[in-house]
Amino acid sequence: MYIATQGELVDFCREAASERVIAVDTEFLREKTYYPKLCLVQVRAGEKIAAIDPILIGDLAPLARIFEDPEVTKVFHACSQDLEVIQSGMGCTCRSVFDTQLAAAFLGLRQQISYGSLVESYCDVHLAKAESLTDWSRRPLDPEQLTYAEDDVRYLPGIYERMVSELIERDRLAWVAPEMEALTDPAHVTRAPEEAYLRLKRSGSLTRRQLAVAREACAWRERLAAARDVPRKWVLSDEVIVEVCKRVPRATDRLRRIRGTEQLSPRDAEELVAAVSRGVACPAGECPQVQRHVRPSAETESVIDLMYAMLRVISEKTGVATQLIATRDDLQDFVTNRRKSRLSTSWRWELAGSTLARLLDGEVGLTVKDGRIEML
Repeated sequence: MYIATQGELVDFCREAASERVIAVDTEFLREKTYYPKLCLVQVRAGEKIAAIDPILIGDLAPLARIFEDPEVTKVFHACSQDLEVIQSGMGCTCRSVFDTQLAAAFLGLRQQISYGSLVESYCDVHLAKAESLTDWSRRPLDPEQLTYAEDDVRYLPGIYERMVSELIERDRLAWVAPEMEALTDPAHVTRAPEEAYLRLKRSGSLTRRQLAVAREACAWRERLAAARDVPRKWVLSDEVIVEVCKRVPRATDRLRRIRGTEQLSPRDAEELVAAVSRGVACPAGECPQVQRHVRPSAETESVIDLMYAMLRVISEKTGVATQLIATRDDLQDFVTNRRKSRLSTSWRWELAGSTLARLLDGEVGLTVKDGRIEML
């Protein structure tokens, strides 16, 4: 069902709103814009599959109300980008989300399993990916494009039902629920411009004062890119921002000496210099802390290696993906500050943290049996 008019959308949403579970996917473009451009929304509600055209339909409010309804479970696969696109393109935040990629990591499948592999595993269906690089903004869409798009939600409700049954059978639904809730946290979807410097590449060598400049410069770039709806790197690359932070130009002629700033208009250059000045004037106590990754000592590194081996044994026995349980950084945190480690809370403590604590306390160990590592 291809929906391209307001009346068709209203009629579809009237029926879809009565379903307790719907499947959702989106098609979008973002290579040449700051905000992702929403090009298509696919929804399966009951037996109906709709490809909804946001380019031709001006008001998506009927669909937004369903996405915001906490009584309707929205099933996605790898939902992070979809949630961002829906927030940006529809102005709404999805509630009651179930991510089949995340659930798969609790059920013995690899952590970042593709949708095609998941459908093959659960439905024994091989999906063609011929349209994966299509330009979804061009109209009209042909039947092959629509079939490809609809396939992205066709199998999700059935997979969802089986996954929930498996999670209940393994007594893991309570583990998954808070992880799913965290996906819809607005902080994961939208970030303040003042936090953009936290994603600045190659900023590890900057001092606290230079990071204060980076905070102002990146916030300026973020706002400008958003206002012009262009990728932030089209305004200024990360490499140039880092160089600006190191040289701290206080006048436009000094700024122009940095290669990569030539595309800035006179006004843009003045605004960037003003941002640099604000960073320089930041009180010392308010400068960002330098986030250094502290390398563990050789002895601690050996302990972490042993813990990771134990973690893999636990992962094999339980079917929960290793990286979902903990990263090596998590293991280091557990060694240095056990109480504040996320391995000391919720399901992670129950599944692995308590065993790792016993390993560190010398109460359990590892051995090799028939070529496999096993717990003593």
